[in-house]
Amino acid sequence: MKTVTVSLGERSYPIHIETGLLTIAGDLLAPLLQGRRVAIVTDSNVLPHLATLQAALAEEDIASEAIVLAPGEATKSWGVLETLCDRLLELGIERGDHVIALGGGVIGDLVGFACAILKRGCRFVQIPTTLLAQVDSSVGGKTAINTRAGKNLIGAFHQPVMVLIDPAVLDTLPPRELRAGYAEIVKYGLIDDAPFFAWCEANGAALLAGDEDLRERAIAHSVAAKARIVAADEHETNGTRALLNLGHTFGHALEAEAGFDGTLIHGEGVAAGCALAFAFSAAQGLCTDADAARVAAHMREVGLPDGLAATGIAASGARLVDHMRHDKKMDAGTLPFLLARGIGGTVLDRGVDLTDVATFLDAQPR
Repeated sequence: MKTVTVSLGERSYPIHIETGLLTIAGDLLAPLLQGRRVAIVTDSNVLPHLATLQAALAEEDIASEAIVLAPGEATKSWGVLETLCDRLLELGIERGDHVIALGGGVIGDLVGFACAILKRGCRFVQIPTTLLAQVDSSVGGKTAINTRAGKNLIGAFHQPVMVLIDPAVLDTLPPRELRAGYAEIVKYGLIDDAPFFAWCEANGAALLAGDEDLRERAIAHSVAAKARIVAADEHETNGTRALLNLGHTFGHALEAEAGFDGTLIHGEGVAAGCALAFAFSAAQGLCTDADAARVAAHMREVGLPDGLAATGIAASGARLVDHMRHDKKMDAGTLPFLLARGIGGTVLDRGVDLTDVATFLDAQPR
């Protein structure tokens, strides 16, 4: 078993990674739960894994109550948050209890936020079942719901007490969702690890095809990279953690234009966003056209959007920039951008003119 620690002083927590881990989850969770009943929040796509988890808990004489929600981004809403909180209160959840988030990023974000506000904060465990959640959203304590104004605009920082990652659950993941999660793996190489991006170029296709060793290695590497960044800048105050948003400013705008209706899922938005961030950087003279082409080529080779045209979104640059103006990172009317001085050379630029961004987007093929 590989274990990565997110070092946050008294709130530090382990991330355990092992193929088949879900079947022994009861053994790992028993010391935390201390024989108390536990609530598991999941969605209807994850029911086979729910049965495995409940069986593992039962082996340790831990009773569990499952709350099954509808799958999809629409679940991260005010209405579902209220329903979930009411249900957890009906179950008598106390501050000392733990809630398990079993699912992808939607479930992890929603459950984490519910636990952040329930009785002013109760504990939760992340058991991510998608590749995207395993390498990104389950680690670091960002929790949120969506609103009409945009994605993840209502939320809180609330760290889990443990993360359990079982790459075996990815065998049931649709190929599209697997590719979407892979985009976040590639992102870690683009941020500050050019050798890892080269590793992705060499191994990405085999990883997506099901190679267990490659998956486990990529997940552990990605989690360790994120853990280091989170430990250095938990609440995104000194600019370090902002690096994790590479591709997200463009990507979130594309998702918002798509209406969060599933026609463009998060990882696809990130992939297109990373390609656009490098293309914009090249247009600004920060990196070479060859760097931008290399990023786009890898996205395309693994079946991810390699730019605006591949998303099918025909909105004007001005409309996409208008979505960006609702980004939670806006500060005094300025939106920080993650740009690149080359592969592995991401930098934070607070001086980008949104008019230039709109002009750049209008020039992109559709």
